Amino acid sequence: MPRPDARAFDAPRPVEMILGFHRMSEGSVLYRAGSTVVLCTASVDPKVPPFLEGKGKGWVTAEYQMHPRSNPDKRESRDGRGKAPSGRTQEIQRLVGRSLRAAVDLVALGERQISIDCDVLEADGGTRTASVTGGFVALALALAKLKEKGVLTRPVLRESIAAISCGILANEELALDLVYKEDSKAEVDLNVVATASGKIIEIQGTAEGAPVARAQIDRMVDLSLAGIKLLTELQEAALARAGVELASLRMPAT
Repeated sequence: MPRPDARAFDAPRPVEMILGFHRMSEGSVLYRAGSTVVLCTASVDPKVPPFLEGKGKGWVTAEYQMHPRSNPDKRESRDGRGKAPSGRTQEIQRLVGRSLRAAVDLVALGERQISIDCDVLEADGGTRTASVTGGFVALALALAKLKEKGVLTRPVLRESIAAISCGILANEELALDLVYKEDSKAEVDLNVVATASGKIIEIQGTAEGAPVARAQIDRMVDLSLAGIKLLTELQEAALARAGVELASLRMPAT
């Protein structure tokens, strides 16, 4: 059975990145993966949270929010308007924060905080993976601005990171970068965050019914890593078009 958007099963969705979309923040990108659209902004604060004061290191954190009409069927109330952020919201923003911190040497960053805000404008599956991938671009733009101002005197990025989903569909077919119609019915759904060189940062996965064999999970991870490598290449190309060379922000390989 063909996929809803007629892609090959091993193909990610088409990606579009509009860098500098939000003029007020130190870094921003309007990130589109198929019909999922996320606005990611990076804001620099010259102070760190109280638990890091005086420790000579910085912090990267994230917040995640669904726009009330990101769902095509109906309007949802905003988190924080008469209700606490949902468990899903808190879980995703922690994932994004952990992922982006893994990309940065916090000591080299110095005592400052970079906050990544991920606002999902349109949702068709993969909003957390789009937030990680777009969030890295916004982060890189903010770091480049700090370097240009002379605030950063040495490279701070360990490596580019991105994220993608992979699933096992009802026909036992592995599919990369699931849209909502696939995600909602997948027998197994995996979200993978990794570096450009294939080092794993985080894997989130669930078998919705019967247990899944280890060999299948290995195949899903391999497929995801191939997709992540492509996404990091797209990130680097988009940043280069905006005048940011990632190599100048990366720490020497060890």
